[in-house]
Amino acid sequence: MKHLLTLSLFLGLSSFVFAQQMTQQVPLIEVEGYAERKIAPDEAVFTISLEEKSLRVNDAVTMLNKKAQILAEGLKKAKIKNYQLIADNYSVDVNRIYRSGSSRDSGYVARQTLRIVTTPVNEDLHKISDAIQSSGDMSYNFHFGIAESTRKSLENTLLAEALKDAESRALLIGSTLKLQGMRVFYVGMEPNYSPQPRYDMNVRVMADAAPAPEMVINPDQQTISKRVFVKYTY
Repeated sequence: MKHLLTLSLFLGLSSFVFAQQMTQQVPLIEVEGYAERKIAPDEAVFTISLEEKSLRVNDAVTMLNKKAQILAEGLKKAKIKNYQLIADNYSVDVNRIYRSGSSRDSGYVARQTLRIVTTPVNEDLHKISDAIQSSGDMSYNFHFGIAESTRKSLENTLLAEALKDAESRALLIGSTLKLQGMRVFYVGMEPNYSPQPRYDMNVRVMADAAPAPEMVINPDQQTISKRVFVKYTY
């Protein structure tokens, strides 16, 4: 068994070294392609964090569910139009307390994230904020964003444009240096990452808090982009 393991490690290392040598011997041109779209946000999202602690699991879960139900009823009572209330990331964990270098368990903590999703032009944005504040002790963030469906609808278009951009750069290099027989050797893509702009509304509100002022935030355009990395050989 020991000899088999040693042989496997040797073959794996040999394959890696051989691949590296092959790559070093192949003449390469490395180019980057980029495409982007400026687009107006098409959704407004309130992200609410709920948390309840108790010595018993059932009590923590019951209090957490009650908070979520109060919020749902508050939104309906305010007669808010065109919104979705979405529950995410439900969990129940041991409430572990650390003091003076030691830890002890003190009951349980139940957590859940709620999202209220609507449109940036919804006239009831301030009503949603008021409903959250009147629903009890909970914290929330607010941001404008681009819906996942919108991003996916532009995915292939941006990818094609980024590849064309990389191709044009490679052809320019090839024609300038008079290279012959250029062909694609490798294609890689940058992972999608689109940070959402957050506004100064990360607050923790209590049951007796005063109503929030009417919201008059105007969202800026956001950028959806695609970046590719292409290697050509010749």
